[in-house]
Amino acid sequence: MVKLFGEVATLKQMVSELREENTRLKGLKGRPTIKPSGMDKATEPSKPTKREKLQFRGKVTPRVCVEDQVVNVAVPQGSRFKGHEPFLVQDLVISVRATCYQRERWVTPDGRTILAPLPEGVAGHFGPELRRFVLMQYHQGQSTLPRLLALLRSVGVSISKRQLQRLLTENHDGFIAEAQDVLRAGLETSPFVSVDDTGARHAGKNGFCTQIGNDWFTWFGTRFSKSRLNFLDLLRAGHTDYVLNDAAYGYMRNQGLPAASIARLMTQPETCFADRAAWLAHLGRLGFTALSVTPDPVRVATEGALWGSAQSHKFLCDAVVLSDDAGQFNVGRHALCWVHAERLVHKLDAFTDKHRAAQTRVRKLIWGFYASLKAYRAKPSQRRSVALSARFDRIFRRRTGFVTLDRLLARLHANKAELLMVLDQPQIPLHTNGSENDIRCYVTRRKVSAGTRSDIGRDCRDAFLSLAKTCDKLGIAVWDYLGSRLKVAGYMVVQPLDHYVRGRTRPA
Repeated sequence: MVKLFGEVATLKQMVSELREENTRLKGLKGRPTIKPSGMDKATEPSKPTKREKLQFRGKVTPRVCVEDQVVNVAVPQGSRFKGHEPFLVQDLVISVRATCYQRERWVTPDGRTILAPLPEGVAGHFGPELRRFVLMQYHQGQSTLPRLLALLRSVGVSISKRQLQRLLTENHDGFIAEAQDVLRAGLETSPFVSVDDTGARHAGKNGFCTQIGNDWFTWFGTRFSKSRLNFLDLLRAGHTDYVLNDAAYGYMRNQGLPAASIARLMTQPETCFADRAAWLAHLGRLGFTALSVTPDPVRVATEGALWGSAQSHKFLCDAVVLSDDAGQFNVGRHALCWVHAERLVHKLDAFTDKHRAAQTRVRKLIWGFYASLKAYRAKPSQRRSVALSARFDRIFRRRTGFVTLDRLLARLHANKAELLMVLDQPQIPLHTNGSENDIRCYVTRRKVSAGTRSDIGRDCRDAFLSLAKTCDKLGIAVWDYLGSRLKVAGYMVVQPLDHYVRGRTRPA
């Protein structure tokens, strides 16, 4: 009977998906978004109400200099002056200024021409303030190019759509390089990184955007693949070499590459290869490309060499990779998200009252265990670690009588080391909410402006979204950051962001 219920549930799911597809093709409204289980919210302290927030509201302090202006009033004769009553008003001045620089030009006695240089920050026919405003509105304000063009023209800027596009994509190698440096600093110094990916469209094709980050930095990379090869390539942070070392050989052993193939690689004197072509040529000479076995020796060996490259550059040497159990992220020291693990139990189809009761009981146990893990992170100890490990076994080895649930619990128990990584590394989070929050800005950008067409457009979008998110985490205003990089008059000096990430300090 239970088997029939399972088949009926599968058919219902198939019918639901077909209905959703028909609805999408007809342009009708689809099914509503299902809210998450709320497991993490249930273990968090309740947020203050709106009334409570208003009671603790701080004094308004503008980030700019406050100008005092005395307002006079006509009073009757004999009145006594009792001082001034302050009333703070913040305003915004948006105006367009066009400057024609009359550059002196001299001819020296030896025939050379000397031309007076332009002021600092002036590059091209659009000033640094305008460029800062454009980058701020497009990348952090999530505006579209046509709307931004209309806004600029409405305030008096004479600019074409093509010129605006160039402001967004040209001469930004410095920003792209800084985003790469931020990733390298994060991979070198962070105790953990949280990762996630989402769909992306580039050059008319479907692709994927991968997010890597933690509490101090965020980095986005858009590629056409979401495989482990792609993820390991991103972890090299721009380096192109392939390296054979202990980390590479250990990875190959863990992935089931035959010992004979590993020995063949170890006997060769070459251990470092400049690029993919050199690496594949090496594998071809060793006969790897001619093998037709499972697992694919070329793929496994390439993944190992990529991991060896990342380790040789001191990336993720002792760090933990936290993911939602997507297979491509399972590299190095890997930890799993508890929210995604509990969601499997939450979404399980139950057909009888007994099954539903068992599901509810197990979820309650998981929630209680999750709360205990959060308490452990605040005050870790060896005694509590042993007790929590034993408690994990009792929860996930139990037999509920609900066969599908028992199989799921056994599957989760097989991931014990990854789910309980927090016992050895209390500083890592229990969930990937940080990654999902970070990648939301990319999803918004995708909904607003669809995909990118050129490689430089893709790289600029990834870089500026990465830098904006990193600035937010470091407590740096994106407006000040762009002003510092574009040399706006009176700008505040902002050091390279990787400097703050390496020191894990926020600017004073």
